[in-house]
Amino acid sequence: MFNLLKPHVRVISTALVTLGLLVFASGCEKLKARDALNKGVAAYKATKYEEAARKFREAIDADPTFEVARLYLATSYMSQWIPGADSPENKAMAKNAEDEFQKVLSVDPKNKLATESIASMRYNQANAFTSLEDKLRVMDDAKVWYSKLVEIDPANSKAYYSLGVISWSKWYPKYKAAREAAKMKQEDPGPIKDKKIREELKAGYANLVEEGIGHLNKAVEIDKNYDDAMAYLNLLIRERADLADNPADYTKDIATADNWVAKALEAKKIKAIELEKAAKGIKKN
Repeated sequence: MFNLLKPHVRVISTALVTLGLLVFASGCEKLKARDALNKGVAAYKATKYEEAARKFREAIDADPTFEVARLYLATSYMSQWIPGADSPENKAMAKNAEDEFQKVLSVDPKNKLATESIASMRYNQANAFTSLEDKLRVMDDAKVWYSKLVEIDPANSKAYYSLGVISWSKWYPKYKAAREAAKMKQEDPGPIKDKKIREELKAGYANLVEEGIGHLNKAVEIDKNYDDAMAYLNLLIRERADLADNPADYTKDIATADNWVAKALEAKKIKAIELEKAAKGIKKN
């Protein structure tokens, strides 16, 4: 039987058939990717992180644009990572996690989960160091990532809390050293008695303290019962009191810090009551 189609029509027809096959193949790959993702999620929920990672990798191999699978893959790597462990395998796990999060950010620079995850990894890495110098260096990097996170998600109370804690972590060693230099015991009331030491500490770190207080206040503004943020507000304000130039300002800060302690305790009570109610609700069901 002769093909009566004109040459240019035959070319178009062949192209359409080829396109149809490509679309079909693409559809099959996407179905394969979706199936692998579902299996990976099931494994992840069962805390089988290695198996989950393999399935998420299969999903990405089938569909390299599958962002959700890449996020899950990165998270499964992060779940296997142990902050502070020095084994090559553990370090590789951390690198794998960050590499995948960075790939997500290269496509979607404002991806909240990827940004928050890298910030969290940096913070945990910093706290795992025994060297104060190394700890503060990585804390600075964590601060950069948490600052990006609040730009992406201005209502993220945990990001503001983390920024406040980072400020305290950078300030406290200097504050402690200053009191020791002034020959003051931990229980001795302030302000710091040696004016020169007090003024040097104020000049170098007062802005950092105020920055930390501002971040923690923002965290509490977003989450009214954020007791951990209240606890750090107590610490920063109580320590700021030692920079006061007169007893009146010192007493005012101490009273404010005491108030935050009371608020933190009240917030803990409220949370405990809510948890108890939730538990009773589960039992009733």
